[in-house]
Amino acid sequence: MKNEIRICGFGGQGVIKCAYIIGKAASIYGNKNATMTQSFGPEARGSSCSAQVVINEDAVLYPYLQTTDVLVSMSQDAFRKYYPEVSDDGLILIDEDLVKSEKPKANQKLYSIPATRFAEELGDKIVLNIIMFGFFVAMTGDLLQLEAAKKAVETSVPASSLEMNMKAFYKGYEYGKALLEKDKNRNKSN
Repeated sequence: MKNEIRICGFGGQGVIKCAYIIGKAASIYGNKNATMTQSFGPEARGSSCSAQVVINEDAVLYPYLQTTDVLVSMSQDAFRKYYPEVSDDGLILIDEDLVKSEKPKANQKLYSIPATRFAEELGDKIVLNIIMFGFFVAMTGDLLQLEAAKKAVETSVPASSLEMNMKAFYKGYEYGKALLEKDKNRNKSN
């Protein structure tokens, strides 16, 4: 089944690297097919930035999004720009410190994580994108296997910062798993 994903924010947040790692986890370590395209403003750092990843079991015949199944947003401007493209049953993941969301459509699911705060607690805001990647892996179920995701991080960051990046990955992943467990328990009691 094809999944169309947009990662967005502003330059300097690691938007492109996050998308790259998603594609790498899917294609190199997950035996799926993936493509990534990217766009950013001419100013790069600080300007609007987005990347599109298409993941499919079969060959990806068209590398651009036709609809957005999953939106990962790390800035308010990017959220405003790309939220209208999210499918009616899409998944929306936001950094709650940087994005204020409107109420999602009836069948959309919206989850937030204090990713910037977590990155600051870990001692380096630069790992915000890896926290969001871990959160993405948890929230998208079996789209990416955990081992494939970990291997993609390990082979995509400098050795000198591997420990910090793995802490960031697990911070996002565990937060996402806890949110899903809370939702499951709430649904059982209703």
